[in-house]
Amino acid sequence: MAAITVRHLGKQYRLGTQTYDTLRDQLAGLFRRGARAERQTFWALKDVSFEVAKGDIVGVIGRNGAGKSTLLKILSQITEPTEGEVRIRGRVASLLEVGTGFHPELTGRENVFLNGAILGMTRAEITRKFDVIAAFAEMDTFLDTPVKHYSSGMTTRLAFAVAAHLEPEILIIDEVLAVGDAAFQKKCIGKMGEVARGGRTVIFVSHNMAAVTSLCTRGLYLERGQVKAAGPMQEIADAYLNDALPQGGKSSFRGDGQRGSGKLRFTDLEIRSGEVTGAAVCGAGLRFRLTYAAEQDRVAARFIVNIYDHQQIRLLAMDSVTDSSMPQFFPREGTVELQVPADVSLAPGRYSVELAAVIYDEVADHIPGAMEFEMRNGDFFGNGKMPHDPAAFLVKAPWSLQAPD
Repeated sequence: MAAITVRHLGKQYRLGTQTYDTLRDQLAGLFRRGARAERQTFWALKDVSFEVAKGDIVGVIGRNGAGKSTLLKILSQITEPTEGEVRIRGRVASLLEVGTGFHPELTGRENVFLNGAILGMTRAEITRKFDVIAAFAEMDTFLDTPVKHYSSGMTTRLAFAVAAHLEPEILIIDEVLAVGDAAFQKKCIGKMGEVARGGRTVIFVSHNMAAVTSLCTRGLYLERGQVKAAGPMQEIADAYLNDALPQGGKSSFRGDGQRGSGKLRFTDLEIRSGEVTGAAVCGAGLRFRLTYAAEQDRVAARFIVNIYDHQQIRLLAMDSVTDSSMPQFFPREGTVELQVPADVSLAPGRYSVELAAVIYDEVADHIPGAMEFEMRNGDFFGNGKMPHDPAAFLVKAPWSLQAPD
């Protein structure tokens, strides 16, 4: 029996318009837009159809703006579709954005009971599981503190613990887990596997191909709001990675796929190697130019650039806070540069870039798949030679012969 059935699903958004509160305002806005209304629409999803069997672990993958988060919001009944139908058999728990479903004025303890009640659980059931939830989140000290005082990482910990332990028949998880620390991410992935082995259904969106392929049995590949491929997870992951060709060295962001508080947003990312824009060549170094816009002047931000291989294993983690020459406060708008030295190089291959900006331990912006690029072969060693079977990095390590006495 199918746990989720989706038929000809579509979601249309109107661009460049505000949300009206009254019928009078809606009608007035309609007349003001007139003939331009049709040109101001955007289909985030169009004619999407698929089924998820009970007990399946499905990984949903695709580029930023492919429609993944919109699909999950519809499955979680947060957003209504414009057309098509969705049939869900079972109780759904979802974790889509940090703090979703939490009331900021209530304590962590009160929010656990609130979320459980929303899922249809009795107070006795929630009380029985409360200690397990608190232990998993590792937040016993802060449970009686209002959630508005939590950091994004703390909120994520408690939200996942609630979603995973209150016995949902269908668990829906978005890329929000990337906000937490590495140890907690590993713990969450282990818990999702445990939930799935218990016969429950899991829908998991992530740019981490290693996590998706190891955890998920089935895959759904979205591109421009439509299903490009569906089937065994490894086959779908391979198809996606084969399509992830270099993007010419520059990406612009207008909100699609971006997460966080929004107090600062990346607007452009450019990659340079040597004096050439858009190329990445072994031995020429790498320079990343990150353009941003903040809500206010003198923002205390830290900028993070992570590099992943084609399996989404993190190879480089670079944080502006480690460079003592960087200022503590930044102007409202600007560009920051990161220089990766030429004496250590990624091996030839395909890589992806993840961007994040943090303000006082709060994630302001997070773009998991900001850009893909290809590292081309170059004369890294200065003699035209390359290792027989290069690993992730090229390093100039001197060799010498010690002659016998």
